Amino acid sequence: MFKKTRIFYTFLVLFVSIVLSSCSSYNKIVKSTDYEYKYKKAIEYYEEGEYVRSGTLLKELVNIYRGTNRADKIYYYYAKSLVGQKDYLMAGHYFRSIIKEFPMSEYAEESYFMDGYCSYLLSPKARLDQSVTQEAIDALQLYVNLYPYNDMVEDANSLIDELNDKLVYKAYLSAKLYYDFENYKAAVIALTNCLNEYPDSKYREELMFMLLESKYLLAIGSIFDKRQERLSSALDEYFSFIDEFPESKHRKDAEKFHKVTSEMLNYYNDDTIIN
Repeated sequence: MFKKTRIFYTFLVLFVSIVLSSCSSYNKIVKSTDYEYKYKKAIEYYEEGEYVRSGTLLKELVNIYRGTNRADKIYYYYAKSLVGQKDYLMAGHYFRSIIKEFPMSEYAEESYFMDGYCSYLLSPKARLDQSVTQEAIDALQLYVNLYPYNDMVEDANSLIDELNDKLVYKAYLSAKLYYDFENYKAAVIALTNCLNEYPDSKYREELMFMLLESKYLLAIGSIFDKRQERLSSALDEYFSFIDEFPESKHRKDAEKFHKVTSEMLNYYNDDTIIN
């Protein structure tokens, strides 16, 4: 027991000594004015996965080597170090700087992809604002257009599909919100816009049924002067829905809407004949 404890403390002391020595060595590099050595160590730290240390050194070197033939490489490794630290916002900024300031750089091609990828990683949940998601799609699509035969194109297209699915879901949630709050006039507009913008959405059946029900409920709750027109619109929506989804799980409800709508329209038509 005593022997095991002594071995443990020996290793602990050795470990602490190594850590302290490493910190001391790193601090010397940080304070050094030998920028070539600092550059060399920054790359070494990056390759070893020491992204914080690498980033700290490279951040200083960005300004030191600005305007030199090594500037693009320092930008590139600094941006990659930021990715390693999960600082995707700043990483994207430096990848865009490479594209803008060094368009002929050997790192420009990858920077186009990484710009979009950083925005992809920053893309929020579907319920939140999706402006960053659209930025990611635009950046990745630009990469695909510029380098259609690159090995990363398949990955870029996969990311674009995923991001587009998020936009579709966002639109679906936004339209459904009006429906859930029983604001059927706004729901009709939002659901129609969603279907027009994303006609191949996997939520199409659900969207079309909500649109049908919204039109139906809006019609029967309308004032007399607007009811006939809205009933006709609901009836048209019923036929569109049944034609596209004849086996829908919502068929029973749709038939109920059709029955009530038809009966009410017949009343209006009979009244018109009498008058």
